[in-house]
Parts: sequence; structure tokens; C-alpha cells
Amino acid sequence: MAASAAGAASGQFLTRLIDPNQSKCSSSSQTLRFFRRRYQPCIMSMNGCKGSDQAGLFPVETIETRSLSPVPSPALAMDSLKAAIYQLKLEPPASASGIIRLQVPIQQQIDAIDWLHTQNNVLLSRCFFSGRSDSSDVFHSVDRNGNGNGSPKGANSLLSVAGVGSAVFFRRMDPFSYSDWKSIRRFLSDTSPLIRAYGGIRFDARSNMSSEWERFGSFYFMVPQVELDELEGNSMLATTVAWDESLSLPWEMAIDALQATMRQVVLARSSRVVTANDIAPTTWLTCLQVGKDKDNAYQFCLQPPNAPAFIGNTPEQLFHRKCLCVSSEALAGTRARGGSTAQDLQVELDLLSSPKDHLEFTIVRESIRKKLEAVCSGVTVEPKKVIKKLRRVQHLYAQLTGRLKCEDDEFDILASLHPTPAVCGSPREEARVFIAENEVFDRGMYAGPVGWFGGGESEFAVGIRSALVEKGLGALMYAGTGIVKGSNPSLEWDELELKISQFTKLLKLEVPQRETLMT
Repeated sequence: MAASAAGAASGQFLTRLIDPNQSKCSSSSQTLRFFRRRYQPCIMSMNGCKGSDQAGLFPVETIETRSLSPVPSPALAMDSLKAAIYQLKLEPPASASGIIRLQVPIQQQIDAIDWLHTQNNVLLSRCFFSGRSDSSDVFHSVDRNGNGNGSPKGANSLLSVAGVGSAVFFRRMDPFSYSDWKSIRRFLSDTSPLIRAYGGIRFDARSNMSSEWERFGSFYFMVPQVELDELEGNSMLATTVAWDESLSLPWEMAIDALQATMRQVVLARSSRVVTANDIAPTTWLTCLQVGKDKDNAYQFCLQPPNAPAFIGNTPEQLFHRKCLCVSSEALAGTRARGGSTAQDLQVELDLLSSPKDHLEFTIVRESIRKKLEAVCSGVTVEPKKVIKKLRRVQHLYAQLTGRLKCEDDEFDILASLHPTPAVCGSPREEARVFIAENEVFDRGMYAGPVGWFGGGESEFAVGIRSALVEKGLGALMYAGTGIVKGSNPSLEWDELELKISQFTKLLKLEVPQRETLMT
């Protein structure tokens, strides 16, 4: 059963430890609370889940990506996009629904988190996602014309994506369903692979929702209105407009909304020093990236309008789909890295030979294998059990691959794999009920799927090693351990401390002065 730790602060990020015997939860925990405040209404945007079930069965009429000529700077990219939007407004499409992406390659590499940090309008949603460079799948590649999944020759790896505003978003209070997935899919196409919906899903949509998670709903996905794609050696600035008369957002309103968002986009930032008692969510991401396990972790940020930001640095992949090929991972068992090469090897051998950790890992791996076999053919497990080393910790690891019968099975993969035994427990339903009845906080999207849907490709991580952050109000930090026969409560508590250390160290951190100028 997965036990969790939440860190907390109010005002100056003060944390306190709670006696586990005083809690209904079977594991020790740390707790952090937010001050409550009233939210302001958000600006106009289209909820793609509000349409009729019949409309959700069909793709929108127009799905298109238009690439503009490369430019040397972000300022020129903005000028190019504004001119293209103006021309698009003069020559509107004839279709009643659609989505169009305009993109401009920039001949310099711009840090996506730095760019996102400058976008401070709280009425605009924000998102960030960074893939793992160690993954055999690419996050992926972009050719010289800015098209996604380009051929290796002349293609640059897509390192990170940052977005503001939502051309269309998807949110309900009810659990994420097949019809919701179809509502997202109708705006996506493999002919426009960089039109993607980024977001996340609650760990348990049937549990009671606490106030800090209300803006996220049971799930929240967004196709950014304005997006900065960080590539190896260069970048790309893009805008997306989506409209659908059946969803009460005709073309005229959609293009006006895009122009309004474009007026809010900031190009430059100057030197700054931030103290640890008032760290903005994007600054947390910047600090995490400095110490990030660059080859082994996903980074993410999801922030609806006027809401806290859900951020994280997770090593765990839920699944990746490219066409019909699917991969997933089993990750369980945790040890700290050794202080020397010899000590690190000894810790590795201890983890590989531990009966408790082997049991936990086997439960996770076999559960994922059985779920893949239910919807995939030719499921393979290779490697079956090895060590995956991160900067501070190491885990037991296995990779599983299979092939879907059709792309519509993607929803079944998501629905069956989440939640894994590593974050919920086994048997799954009994463990879910136990967590709902005994954990003393709302997990929200912690340990839920976080990632993106695309036309021919999708990728989701497990939202662990994460925090819910709001500038000036505090943070909720989340981590968990697997409790099985043979677990030692003291060691499990130490594991929680180790996992959450990537955030707690930031509480004492003064962010170094950085100078970045985008012109």
C-alpha cells in the first residue's frame, strides 16, 4: 500500500512533524497548509468537454499547422506571429470548428522555464513539460521547418515546452471518461503533431476534493494559446487558435481572445534575487532544473487560471505511445546513492538482494504486465529487473513494451495503468478505498497521470515527487513509500525524507542571480 508524506508551510515555509500515532493514516507524514483566498473569474476560453456527446464523436473540421520563416530573435518572432494572426483575421476559415497553429523557428536556444517565469498574468493558464533525454522515445524531434517528429537527419530534439493561455481546455468535476478523451482527440491529428493537450488527472476522482484543488477539477488539460518550444540549439514560438460554434466560441471570438493573450506575453527578463520565503512556482522549477536528474526525470507544471501551480520532478513513466507502439515502466524500491563508488555499489547490491523490495517491485511489474496484455499484443519485459540510478536515489526498474490493436485503445491503457500499485497498492480497489478513508489530505493530482495527448503520439508520467505551490501562500509537498510485508516504519520515514528533499532543500535556498535577456 502506498503511504504518502506531505510537506507544508504557511507564510515563511515553516514545517512541522506530526506524530504518526495521532493520524488515521498508517504511515508518518509531514503536513503543510494554505491560507484560503477567493478566486477571481478567469478570462474567456473554451471548455472542449462542454459539447454534446454526438459532437464529441467527430473531429473538428479544420486542423492545420502553418510554419513561418525562421527569425533570429523572439521579438521578431512575435512580430511575425502578430502579422500572421492579423492576416488570418482578414481571411477567416469557412469551417464552423477547427484549430490552427502558427509557428516561427527562432535561431537561438531560449530556456523555456525562463520564458514561462516572465508570464505572470494570473488570469492566464500556464503549463510546462520536459521529457527525459535518456528515453528511447524522443520528446521529441522537430525538423528544420518546425514540424514535429521529423526525421533524424536535420532534426533537433524538443527539450521542453512552456505555454500560456488556453486555445481550448478540458475540465470536468466528474471522473475522466472515454467521452472526455474523445473530446480532446477531436482537436488533435498526426498531421499536426505539435498541437498537443497538456495536463493531468486526479489520483482518485471519487474522493473528496479539498479547496486548493478545485480549480483543477477531476482533470485539466489545455492546448496553449502561446507556446515556447525549447530545442537543442534553437527554439520555436507558436500560437494556436481553436474555435467551435457548437461550444459557443465562434471564430471571431477565438481570434480576438488570441490577440488579447498575445498582448500579455513578455519577451525579456532582467537580473533578480528571490528569497526562499516567497518563491514563485516557476522559480521552484528553475531551481529543480539546476539539480535535475536531466537524463532520468520529467519536469512539469500545470496551473489553471487564478490557481496554485502543480509542479514536479518525477522519474516514473506511466506510458508512452507512438502510433500503435506502447511502452511503460515498473519503478519501485528506493535507496540513497552511496558517498563513493564502492559505497554506491554496496547500496545497489543491497537493493537488488532485499526480499522486501523484490516483493514490492514484483507486485508493480506484474500488475503493469497483466494490464498491458489485456489491450496489447506481444508484451515483452526487458530488462526484467535492474537498477535505475538518479542523482540522489536509486530504484529497481523494468521496461515493458507492447502493441495496441488500434489507437482508440489508448484510453484503455490510461484507465487500466493508473493507478499503479507503486502509488496506490494492491489489490487496487481495496487500497484505493483505504487511502480515501485513512489519508488525512487530498492527493489531488499527486500520483496521478501528468503529460500530454498528441495526434500520433502521447506520453504520461506519474505525478510523484511533486508540490502544489502558490507564490506568497506556501506549498504542499508530496512523496510516498510502498508498504508491504517486511516494511520497517523508521526506514520508510527516512525514504520519505529522501524523496521530498529535492523540495525541502529549496526552503533554505536563495535563488542565485541570473541574467537572461531575450531580444
